[in-house]
Amino acid sequence: MTLNNTSGIDRSLLKAVRRALGTAPLTVALPHLENRPSTTSSPIGTIRIADRATLAGLVMNPEVVFGDAYSDGRIEVEGDLVRVIESINQSSRGVRNWSWRLMSKWLAWAQANTRYGSSRNIQHHYDLPTDFYKLWLDQLMVYTCAYFPNQDASLEEAQEAKLDLVCRKLWLRPGETVVEAGCGWGAQAMYMAEHYGVKIKAFNISHEQIRFAREMAKQKGLSSMVEFVEDDYRNITGHYDVFVSVGMLEHVGREHYPELGRVIQHTIGDQGRGLLHFIGRRRSLPFSVWIRKRIFPGAYAPTLRESMEVLEPQAYYVLDIEDLRLHYARTIEHWLSRFESAYDTVVRDRGTNFARMWRLYLAGSIAAFRVGTLQLFQIVFAGAQCKSAPWTRSRLYTGASQDQDKADDELWTPAMS
Repeated sequence: MTLNNTSGIDRSLLKAVRRALGTAPLTVALPHLENRPSTTSSPIGTIRIADRATLAGLVMNPEVVFGDAYSDGRIEVEGDLVRVIESINQSSRGVRNWSWRLMSKWLAWAQANTRYGSSRNIQHHYDLPTDFYKLWLDQLMVYTCAYFPNQDASLEEAQEAKLDLVCRKLWLRPGETVVEAGCGWGAQAMYMAEHYGVKIKAFNISHEQIRFAREMAKQKGLSSMVEFVEDDYRNITGHYDVFVSVGMLEHVGREHYPELGRVIQHTIGDQGRGLLHFIGRRRSLPFSVWIRKRIFPGAYAPTLRESMEVLEPQAYYVLDIEDLRLHYARTIEHWLSRFESAYDTVVRDRGTNFARMWRLYLAGSIAAFRVGTLQLFQIVFAGAQCKSAPWTRSRLYTGASQDQDKADDELWTPAMS
């Protein structure tokens, strides 16, 4: 093949990648050739591709090949990685071609969240050594969206504010019983027990997280208030006043939402109340194929309408919905900054491919929440016979006292079912 023919193939492939990028102000380059954006503004970054095979892969399956090639160093990004991904999310024509759809369907089957499948999926991510997460999470080890009461709040302050916000939304009272499905390293459960005087049973199928949570509860003297159970949410039994799930619905799988709803009904009945905190979407789409393949097997982010498939069959009232999308973007900005500070340690302990893969995952997540590809929903709900609910939302913003809580309860009259 002549040099001119070779260059012609490369130009054609670069043009195909350019079409997929849409109006994103990015330069796409091979070592000997580049394609600049047609916009009048200067490019904000350059995607440098090592060879034609990688370039051809980008044309065939852009999302997965980009993720894998960035991880192993065949693609380099010059410029701010988050801004580059953000511009792609805003401007590209999408990557959901036949190859993407085929892989998405295969992953949905291979990573189905059955009892066995859920255990395997969770172990892939959450059973990584806790020391890895300690490098970039806050001191309480909260791996979910924080709540920033002001722009200058630290990650530690914002995570504690989120833990308290959940408690206030649930209007917890001393002596009540709570069941938590998917408890992470236990921060929310221990905060509820320590600051609100409730007794909690928290379920999780990650052995590493449960081991850590039990040790922390013992150190804090909370073992009599919090019980950490290494088991699937589908095996929850007993009756409780409150149900809470923070960051688990994304791992349930839409086909299992009615099953989760029945678990909630069995545990809090028509008199309890609860909260679901989860990553969601504005419109129904499968989760990122690359993230499901490399980071979060079995993940699915529902729309608000889809999340109602948990609650509506059980006739629960939805009392409050809030979208904390920009708070999650800010949260992950803190995580990525700390991750970059510990990057050399991650490379030493886990390897360069792993470190670059997680850098891309964190940067891509920031971009997704910034542009609105992903949302972060909190839904508060209650049964038809629940007699403990606030009259106003003032407690969420003013820290209303328990006396005011009691007054609110006296004003609340549950609607007839």
